[in-house]
Amino acid sequence: MLGGSGSFSTRVARSLLLSPCILALPMIPFLHIGSLAIPTFGLMVASAMVCAYFLLRADLQRRKLAPDKLSAAAMAEVFIAVPCLSGIVGAKLYHELQSPAEFFAHPLRQLFSQYGFAWFGGLIAGFLAYIWLARMRKIPILVMLDAGSPAAALGYAVGRIGCLLSGDGDYGTPTPLPWGMSFPNGLVPTTARVHPTPIYEFLAACLIAWILWRLGRKQIDARVSRATTTLARSGVVFAAYLILTGLERFLVEFIRINPRSFLGMSNAQTAGLLCLIVGFAEMWRLAYSPTRVSTAPAPRRRAGK
Repeated sequence: MLGGSGSFSTRVARSLLLSPCILALPMIPFLHIGSLAIPTFGLMVASAMVCAYFLLRADLQRRKLAPDKLSAAAMAEVFIAVPCLSGIVGAKLYHELQSPAEFFAHPLRQLFSQYGFAWFGGLIAGFLAYIWLARMRKIPILVMLDAGSPAAALGYAVGRIGCLLSGDGDYGTPTPLPWGMSFPNGLVPTTARVHPTPIYEFLAACLIAWILWRLGRKQIDARVSRATTTLARSGVVFAAYLILTGLERFLVEFIRINPRSFLGMSNAQTAGLLCLIVGFAEMWRLAYSPTRVSTAPAPRRRAGK
């Protein structure tokens, strides 16, 4: 009996180690509270907005773009809420217009469905809304883009957890790797073990947010010391954001299940490549254009610090 029990325990332990972890962690597309069903994707989008708000508020304060904490909080609310809501609408419309026949056959059902959002459409709409707000408040656009870049990366990271929880089809191709996951109860179900690309993107975007935050700190220090280096110029953090996020999206699309269109690349991969090109072009412009002195306000250090 004892020998048989030990052998059984060994087999169970081995199977748990070798089995994909998702089998013990079912997807949660909806949270049910009584008769109310709350989509976990929408819940995580809201969480992403909250996280991005706190990071943007902190960046506005350290860059002295707002006179006090209350002003920074109010400013961050507007610069998060409007672009995020615009981005959601843009992501939805861009996704639906990629399949116009299906969209026009059932327009209302497609518009109000709980999945089907394209990253590139959200990026375009959110970016345009952000630029419009900066112009309305008469803040230099590159200065505001620098301030918002770490928040954008962090918000994207948190939002990807919503894709994981809902199993909305943002997973990757089949894989034999031990951390492969299946999504049998997802909005777009699959029983195959696939790359958990939302987790990959969550980790990568968190790292990008941290890098951009540190780069912003160095940019501020360079301005305080009145340096004329590229690092002190407005737009360097945003250029780094385009390069890093573009590279991340370009690479992850190699193991995603999105359909291929332009030169064998998916739409999101093409968008990632465009972000890379624009980011490197902007970084080159900042490094080699004649005007080397930043026109952005230099944050002042308090006395004794």
